[in-house]
Amino acid sequence: MDGIETSRKRIKQTMVEEEEENENGLVMEEVETVAAGSEEMESLINGVLEKIERFTQQVSEMLEAGKTLFKDFSNEFEERIIGIHKEQIEKWQDEIKELRALDAMNEEANTRLHMARSLFQNVQM
Repeated sequence: MDGIETSRKRIKQTMVEEEEENENGLVMEEVETVAAGSEEMESLINGVLEKIERFTQQVSEMLEAGKTLFKDFSNEFEERIIGIHKEQIEKWQDEIKELRALDAMNEEANTRLHMARSLFQNVQM
């Protein structure tokens, strides 16, 4: 819930900043509220304020849900990338083992060929 409260505070702060930028409009609004302070108007104003509060709550919840969703995607992405890296490293390590085994077989074959040549040269002499 802490994240939702932070989002709500951020949204309310933005609303306050927008209201401060429009001071002339606010002064006129206050005069209209005082002049038309009937019970019906107050009820309508309270209804609008409740809508603002509900909408602010919905936006805060959506922001929090979005953060959670992106965090989950980020974790899943990280796990997949690490898995791909691990698989590729294992493939390359297997390739290195195969190359070393092939090199050892080639060295053994080369040694046998060298010994066969030597034997063949000795027989010819």
